[in-house]
Amino acid sequence: QLNLVESGGGLVQAGGSLRLSCTVSGFSIRSRSIGWFRQAPGNEREGVSCISGSLDDTKYADSVKGRFTISRDVTTNTVYLQMDSLKPEDTAVYYCAAQRVGASHYVCYSSPSEYTSWGQGTQVTVSS
Repeated sequence: QLNLVESGGGLVQAGGSLRLSCTVSGFSIRSRSIGWFRQAPGNEREGVSCISGSLDDTKYADSVKGRFTISRDVTTNTVYLQMDSLKPEDTAVYYCAAQRVGASHYVCYSSPSEYTSWGQGTQVTVSS
């Protein structure tokens, strides 16, 4: 069964760190690009970072460059998002998602419309 499960969210003070995990079942993360997205109340869902299934294409939103790092472990079929120097504006529900079947696995995209399989989300709250 296709399944993506996020974990690692929580409450952290500004300047702190969290590491989110996305454990994937039902397909190899080498076959489909994986993205991290977030949505805060009143805001649109936005792309945070993504990693392609093949080669080494990664992307980051300008707002998180230098602070967040996406990585993966193919042996456990898990994608991670290391979040450092967290700011209150990072507060949101964070989702991982798999890019649609048929899309290039050499390139990842930042638009939520390119993703068709989604996890349930994990809450990240950064206090000031």
